[in-house]
Formats: sequence, C-alpha cells, structure tokens
Amino acid sequence: MTESRANTGPSSGRRSHSLDDVRETYADQADQMDRFRWLNHLFTGRYRQRLFGRAQGRVLDVACGTGLNARYLPDATTYVGIDASPDMLTKARHRVGAWDRVEGLYEMDAQALEFPDDSFDTVVSSLSTCTFPDPVAALNEMARVCKPEGRVLLLEHGRSSVGPLARFQDWRADAHYEKHSCRWNQEPLALFEGTDLVVHHASTALLGVITAIEAAPSR
Repeated sequence: MTESRANTGPSSGRRSHSLDDVRETYADQADQMDRFRWLNHLFTGRYRQRLFGRAQGRVLDVACGTGLNARYLPDATTYVGIDASPDMLTKARHRVGAWDRVEGLYEMDAQALEFPDDSFDTVVSSLSTCTFPDPVAALNEMARVCKPEGRVLLLEHGRSSVGPLARFQDWRADAHYEKHSCRWNQEPLALFEGTDLVVHHASTALLGVITAIEAAPSR
C-alpha cells in the first residue's frame, strides 16, 4: 500500500437514494454478490486481512452484507453483523451464522444503530459508506457505539488517483449510482470531516481506488 493522497476530487455526496431504495438494490443483487464472493476475496482479501486482522474484542460489522468480513477477524473476537438488507442477511446467516464466535446478525439501519453507547471494542465496515444515504450519520453512529479506547476500521473504495480512471469514474458516476446505489467516485477521507471520528492512519491501494482507514472516537 502507498500512503493516501489528499482527497480533493469531485464530491458525489449530493447523490442519495433512500434506505428503501438501497434495500431494493440489494434485494436484486444479493444472489449475484453471494456467487461472486470469491472475486471479492481475490481483489480485496489481502487488504481486509491486513486491516481487520487488527480487530480486538467484541466486533461490530456495519453493513455486513453476506458476512465476508467475518473470516478476516482474529479467532479471539466476537462478531456481530448488521445490515439494512434482509436478503443480504439471509446470505450471511447461511455463510457464517452458525460460527461459534458469531453473536448475532441483525437487520438494522447503520445511521441509527440499536446498540447502547460504548458497546464494541472494534467497529469494522467495508465498501459501505458509498451506499449510506447519510454517510456522516453512519460514521457518527460507529463512533458512538465504539468504546473510547476502541478502533473503527474501514476499507472503502473511491475515486482513483490515476487520471484516466478517475475521469471514467466521474463520467459514469450517475449511471453507476442509479444502478447500484453506489457513489463509486466518492472521496472516503473527506467524509470524516466534522464527524465524531479521528483518523489515525490511512493508506491506498489498487490505483488509489481502495482506502484503508483506522480511526477512533474523538471523545
């Protein structure tokens, strides 16, 4: 990985499907995403392992999807997954629901987590902020449920650092969002401005498309 660049590209924060729109998108795509888990492992597995291997204690996986992140967490952790899509959670229960260290998998809005303050030692999420209708609210909820001494570990994707690819992302951004509810040219680090999280480390990979972020609650 290379150290991350400043995030100064165009913002796609104005695009925002409703939560129901996002649920509908993933109802249509849950089967396909489950079938192509191997492809996600191939392209992002090393980065998930490197980042989520640092998790400790009770772990919350926000927007857990099919439960892909669970395999990259240390064996000593306890896993709780939440997702707004019941279809994705069905896949997650089939994949990881019976694992001994899985405490539960719940349908829940990432922007209004139904957990008390300071409930988790680590909060993780992958490729998710691009789909939240209000990503700042979701990040603040991650900060709220994370213990003050805990960590929030995010693996995100966004606008490439390579000009031609970045321009292609910009050109296709609206069409991509309409089909996938995904702001694929977002600037992940820019989302943290004004939130209750402080970024301690960030790095990029895959032509700047992937950003690994280690943050902590600011309180």
